[in-house]
Amino acid sequence: MNQLVKNIALTLLVTFTATTAMAADPLPKRESALDLDALLKQLEQGQFQQTKQNTQREKDFAQQLAEQDQMLRDAGKQRDNALSTSETLETQFEENEFKLGDLNDALTKRLGSLKELFGVLQQVAGDTKSKFFNSVISAQIPNRAQFLDQMAQSMGSSSKLASIDEIERVWFEMQREMTESGKVTRFNTDVVEAGGAKVSKEVVRVGTFALIADGKYLDYEGATHSLGELIRQPAGRYTDSAQELQASNGELVEFGLDPTGGSILKLLVQAPSLKERVEQGGLVGYIILIVGALGLLLALERLVTLSVIKAKVNKQLKSDKFTSNNPLGRVMQVRDKYPHADTESLELHLTEAILGEIPKLSRNLTMIKIISVVAPLMGLLGTVTGMINTFQAITLFGTGDPKLMAGGISTALVTTVLGLVVAIPMTLLYAMLNTRSKDVVFILQEQASGVIAERAERMETSSTPNA
Repeated sequence: MNQLVKNIALTLLVTFTATTAMAADPLPKRESALDLDALLKQLEQGQFQQTKQNTQREKDFAQQLAEQDQMLRDAGKQRDNALSTSETLETQFEENEFKLGDLNDALTKRLGSLKELFGVLQQVAGDTKSKFFNSVISAQIPNRAQFLDQMAQSMGSSSKLASIDEIERVWFEMQREMTESGKVTRFNTDVVEAGGAKVSKEVVRVGTFALIADGKYLDYEGATHSLGELIRQPAGRYTDSAQELQASNGELVEFGLDPTGGSILKLLVQAPSLKERVEQGGLVGYIILIVGALGLLLALERLVTLSVIKAKVNKQLKSDKFTSNNPLGRVMQVRDKYPHADTESLELHLTEAILGEIPKLSRNLTMIKIISVVAPLMGLLGTVTGMINTFQAITLFGTGDPKLMAGGISTALVTTVLGLVVAIPMTLLYAMLNTRSKDVVFILQEQASGVIAERAERMETSSTPNA
């Protein structure tokens, strides 16, 4: 019951509040819209304003139309003037063409043989420019080719003729090139070292053939007008002559020249050195060299030892006192050791002593002989290995690039050469050492036979009754 009373009171309160608000804020527009006379008046005023706007717009449109008509008339006049100008210019161009043709004919007639002369001059200027571009003299006298290039281009692109000064300048430059080609001069300029640093150095120019600095050959780059050390210098004999020339004070010095202007020198520096050639042999090449070095040491040891033994044996042959520092003395001591032995026993003792000396004399000779035989076989092994690598390169990359096959072929050839280099001297050394060893053994056998014969004669004399 109480709740119902509260709801009725709340409804009455809201109704009172809304009524009060409507009374405080009346709607004048709604009241004016409800006034038909006012609405009709407003409608008349709107039509009137719209009529005025349309009239103004029509007026503006007419004005713009007039302006555009004027612009069209002006454009037509400009077009007509341009066409008139174009016709005038075409007529003038045709007249100029006729005049130019007449003038060219007149120029050709007046030039006569001079036209051929200027053609030759243009060709000579172009050829000389190309020569100056790569000439080492340009490193000392720069910017010579620019004048010739400009003159050749101007004569080729237009009818401009060379002046007397320009012709004399061409003559002067050619004469200077010939004069400087016969001189050895020194000058200072910037040189790019192999490490990349640019340093001012004294450069020696040998005619048109070579440039050196600090005993090293230089390369001249005409495009950048720069001098640089060759990344890879030629063999030592060439750099030695370059150093001698750098240090000379006018003395005659032997010097390697490149008459091609550097082409042969660039090919020469690409040739591998001895160390690089050995490296091309690969693992097999190194093994051959190690075996060869071992054989050479053994041969030198045998050569010294047998020479000393041979000298002692020769000395022993001239002495009656037998010493034990040589094979002959030790063999002859057997005779004194068995003074009463018969010939057969003495022969056996002497044979035993000689057989005991033979291993000492022929020591390591067998190893030297084996090396002389094995070395070419190892070279043949390297040849086969190199050819296998070559065929593998052909299989993978074809035969288009010979450089890909060069590595295997180099290995094959270098190992063959190394094998022969080791085998040939080892064979000669073995033959020489074996002969010396046999000479000593022959002396021992000869002296032993003499001892046996002497013992036999003495025993035969002692067994004779008359004796």
